[in-house]
Amino acid sequence: MNFFNDFPKPEPVERAKNAKFVPPPWIGPPQDELPAVLHIGQFLYRSPTRVLTVKSADIYTTGCSFQLAWVIRRGEESDEEWTTLHASVFQHGPGMGPTSADLQLLFGVQLPNGTSARTGIFGWGRPMNHENQPEAPALAFRGGGGSGNDDEVSASGNLWLWPLPDDGELRLLAQWKGLGIEECSIAIEGSNFSTAAAGAQNFWP
Repeated sequence: MNFFNDFPKPEPVERAKNAKFVPPPWIGPPQDELPAVLHIGQFLYRSPTRVLTVKSADIYTTGCSFQLAWVIRRGEESDEEWTTLHASVFQHGPGMGPTSADLQLLFGVQLPNGTSARTGIFGWGRPMNHENQPEAPALAFRGGGGSGNDDEVSASGNLWLWPLPDDGELRLLAQWKGLGIEECSIAIEGSNFSTAAAGAQNFWP
């Protein structure tokens, strides 16, 4: 049988090539660059039930990405309090979990030149978009994975700082009042960033 062969075959249609989207540098790291890794290994905060760490920084030519992790152990919280805490750890956007500023995990940075920036889990602080370049410096938080049970929750994320900071001491700050973490900070020697940036490599020569 040649039933289907008798139907006319459509002419092929040339499809326009989609242009590659290249995010602006203030949004995130370059997509075609292998960063140099700077070990930091410091506690932003540590108590018997709360740990907030800065593990390392991925150094790109346009900025740096701080790798963060935190672990929360259950103390004297009631079931209701633990449920609220759980929601504040894993909230990913407005309307998902508590939205009180006190329940937000807030980050900030103070740079050697006297400028500063701050952000939170979902846009507390200066908003950024792809069209309008913000005033430097800009700090963006990106949540990662996490897990939890009735006794402990852990999660991770990263902070994108644009542009690459000048040489000198950089101070990274955090606050999470809903979990009893008042403002805390660590100092990082900024001259290490410019040195490490020389080791970043392009994917395509």
